[in-house]
Amino acid sequence: MFTKENDRLIFRYDAEQLWIEPWGPNALRVRATKQNKMPLENWALQDKPSIEPHILIEEGATIVNGGITGTITKSGKLTISNKQGKIILEEFTRNRRDESDPKCSALEIEAREFKGLLGGDYHVTCRFESDPDEKIFGMGQYQQPHLNLKGHDLELAQRNSQSSVPFALSSLGYGFLWNNPAIGRAVFGMNVTTFEAYSSTILDYWVVCGDTPKEIVEAYADATGKVPIMPEYGLGFWQCKLRYQTQDELLSIAREYAKREVPLDVIVVDFFHWPKQGEWKFDPTYWPDPDAMINELKEMGVELMVSIWPTVDYASENYEEMREKGLLIRTDRGIRIGMNFQGDTIYTDVTNPEARKYIWEKAKANYHSKGVKIFWLDEAEPEYTVYNFDNYRYHAGPNLQIGNIYPVEYARAFYEGQTVAGQTDIVNLIRCAWAGSQKFGTLVWSGDIASSWPSFRSQLAAGLNMGIAGIPWWTTDIGGFHGGNPDDPAFRELFVRWFQWGAFCPVMRLHGNRLPQQPQYGDSGGASCRSGAPNEIWSYGEEVYKICKNYIEMRNSIKDYVRELMIEAHMKGSPIMRPCFYEFPEDENCWERRTFSTYMFGHKYLCCPVLEPGQRIMKVYLPKINGERWFSNTNGFTYEGGQTVEIPCPLETMPVFAKGGFPERGF
Repeated sequence: MFTKENDRLIFRYDAEQLWIEPWGPNALRVRATKQNKMPLENWALQDKPSIEPHILIEEGATIVNGGITGTITKSGKLTISNKQGKIILEEFTRNRRDESDPKCSALEIEAREFKGLLGGDYHVTCRFESDPDEKIFGMGQYQQPHLNLKGHDLELAQRNSQSSVPFALSSLGYGFLWNNPAIGRAVFGMNVTTFEAYSSTILDYWVVCGDTPKEIVEAYADATGKVPIMPEYGLGFWQCKLRYQTQDELLSIAREYAKREVPLDVIVVDFFHWPKQGEWKFDPTYWPDPDAMINELKEMGVELMVSIWPTVDYASENYEEMREKGLLIRTDRGIRIGMNFQGDTIYTDVTNPEARKYIWEKAKANYHSKGVKIFWLDEAEPEYTVYNFDNYRYHAGPNLQIGNIYPVEYARAFYEGQTVAGQTDIVNLIRCAWAGSQKFGTLVWSGDIASSWPSFRSQLAAGLNMGIAGIPWWTTDIGGFHGGNPDDPAFRELFVRWFQWGAFCPVMRLHGNRLPQQPQYGDSGGASCRSGAPNEIWSYGEEVYKICKNYIEMRNSIKDYVRELMIEAHMKGSPIMRPCFYEFPEDENCWERRTFSTYMFGHKYLCCPVLEPGQRIMKVYLPKINGERWFSNTNGFTYEGGQTVEIPCPLETMPVFAKGGFPERGF
């Protein structure tokens, strides 16, 4: 049975109801359930824009929203077509409910399957026909080297170094968001495409049609939200290692960068700077005067980033109060211990707003007075005027949330004739993200990855697919996290190549747990967590140091360009790192695997990371461009696009090609 309710087409059959409605230009949201009432959470999607579709109900039914059309047969099978009338998505059904369907079958396989679970939820499966020639990109960050995900079986779950962001960009001209946060699975098979949620009450997805990848990704950003403006300190070089053990050690590193006149924007106080997990403050034994430390850093032009963990030690000063107030996660049975790393700990229940507020209040009390500028957003007007604790007025961006805490980082910029003046959200450096996380200032790093060439290769695919999946702020541990000896010539080569590539990532951040482990400094508080070997650019010998310094200076020289890209990400949702097909969709070669080891850093630079040990010559395909030539940084030659060229890649240089030349120094 078909009905129309305002802008919504509804199909009911037996226990199922299916809703299809417009959700942005050229986009449809599809929901189905066998509950008595349709669940109403929007999950990753922002509020629905007001759009009036064309709905026609006859024997079957259609809903048209601009350049996208949904068609349902009388038996309930759904197909989605673009403005040319070409089917881009067709449900995979193999049943006998409609004998006029050419795919009528006795297999009895449903496109929308709900298998009941104890407690009332369902194992939900959604199936579509598969085009073997289709290419799929996006879906977040997975530790594998393939950019094209066709033929892949992906777990929909978060892990250290895996971020499931289930938005797929298709070479057929559509984008698909699996709008269900349940743990599940996505399979882009040659015979069938499936999405599963292992425990849910709803089948929920969003699909958009577009003429280019850029148009599709920007529409997805409109639907799920955009990043704030990256603060100025996010544009340059970040220094980090497993952990700096004392205030003196950290300051000595910052002073050495200043002495060597190497630009440094951020230095990180990583984990176990606290007395115990669940005490969000500096341990005064090792960090006796944070105010003086931060003031000295600021005089050097360096910002401090502080690590905050969600674990709470049974012996911490906050444990009993948090348990009493219900701010900790619970277990079905057994002892309430979530992790036993450096103590018996349990996680903060961050799904509880009171728990989030509790941690922020602790952070405000213990870090705000130490020079971390933050304000509480308690009022917002149409132009996004906000008030900080001192009642100063600021103009803030549209992604701020009433009741949250933000840093006081005023940003101004210009983009396409518009003044962009916004209060930047806090930069959250985190291991995992989901669809929509970008609007909360999420800078995702690729987690605790191996210090190896295969791992390095996988990060390129991970970063490009994260950008397509709507997460423009992304970075890696330059050199990898696990191991790597700075005195090992083989690791030095890997480190150099990773560092060169890091200069053309959205954020350039050095981190890692280098070998050998350093002696424990102190015997109280967080001192039991030892640290790795030195991980500063001078730790790798003079040859490596000179190369790294050059690339830091080069990154500094293109800050205006990086800022432009960050503003574009804020305004449009554009990725900073882009597969070549994103900028050159009409060049068929850019959709082929042989071009997937290169990428565009914004619209101007074609980057060619060196991904193999000992490589000193490489072949690069140059996309077709009209009216301009590609300039090479390795041999000084200029080239017409649309050809493959052989170029040198000596250890000191990562090949980069620029449209129109290299006005900045350092290339």
